[in-house]
Amino acid sequence: MRKRQQPHIDAPPPAPGQLRPNTCCLCWCGCCKCPWNEDRVERAERQTKMDSIEATEEQPPTLEEVLSWSRSFEKMMRSPEGRNVFREFLRSEYSEENLLFWLACEGLKKETNRTAIIEKARIIYEDYVSILSPKEVSLDSRVREGINQSLAEPSSEMYEEAQLQIYTLMHRDSFPRFLNSPFYRELVDSKRSSCLET
Repeated sequence: MRKRQQPHIDAPPPAPGQLRPNTCCLCWCGCCKCPWNEDRVERAERQTKMDSIEATEEQPPTLEEVLSWSRSFEKMMRSPEGRNVFREFLRSEYSEENLLFWLACEGLKKETNRTAIIEKARIIYEDYVSILSPKEVSLDSRVREGINQSLAEPSSEMYEEAQLQIYTLMHRDSFPRFLNSPFYRELVDSKRSSCLET
């Protein structure tokens, strides 16, 4: 007899400074039926909460892969060509700093040298978090306060919550527009043309 599925219920966001494990950007319940949550659990087992950009394909993506990006923001972000065309799109919307911040955080998370961690954390703060920076990203006050407290003892993971917030912003806000943009359509058309020529 099949187990009865529990309904998906959105719960309130966590208290300040508290993160719920295995929750996605679309809901707070962490239910098993959420495909984004399944992706996050699988990624957490492999690496960290957000997949490393090291897991990239060696060859340029095929037409099928490019088309699959419309169903998976994470797949596009794992592809160097995908990130490049998405960056061009973000630049056209004057929000390129979101992707640059995310990439800088990925670089920091891979750093093991203490001196380099301190220096990179400071540069990320000055470039993307400081209210004086022209490339400041949009973070809520709670996340920003957490970063300010972490500056006393910088770590390679200190921007993880901010990085997830910006990743979620790009996924929800910019990505749907990207899929309808000439940037994505022209890439799909070029891949289709390549298929016809071979």
